[in-house]
Amino acid sequence: MTARKNQSWEDFKREQFGGRTEDIEGVTVRVPTDVPFLLQDLAESLSADSKAEDFDEVVTMLYGDGVFKQWCDAGIGPVGLMTALMWGMVQGSGRDITFTEAYELVTSDDPGKALASNRAARRAASKSPSASTGGRSKRTSSASTSSARTRSRA
Repeated sequence: MTARKNQSWEDFKREQFGGRTEDIEGVTVRVPTDVPFLLQDLAESLSADSKAEDFDEVVTMLYGDGVFKQWCDAGIGPVGLMTALMWGMVQGSGRDITFTEAYELVTSDDPGKALASNRAARRAASKSPSASTGGRSKRTSSASTSSARTRSRA
């Protein structure tokens, strides 16, 4: 593969990750395609007692400069803000979820457990071998794929 000369990092990201946008509280934001390393720690440290600048820092890392202020001016509340952050972080990790799913994660007693069960339910529904036909899956080969034992396990 031959690399193009003079390609900027931003051009590369646009080509590889796209430029999908979404409107949140009347503000058009780019859908995150990656989550900065520091963001996880910062987001986990947020609580109802956190200062506005703490939230601003997380929103800026995920969505860009000025977005937090625009959301505040539009009247976003704590649950809406946490839902937007959860949605963006999950999107940035490579999973496409809805705002409703993000809200359910935010309002869950255990967001980590809810995220895992949500993921498991989706996988079971979409990747079940019998999901398309309703029948059992069949063996692909009658031949053994294991190697012969040369010694007993006794």
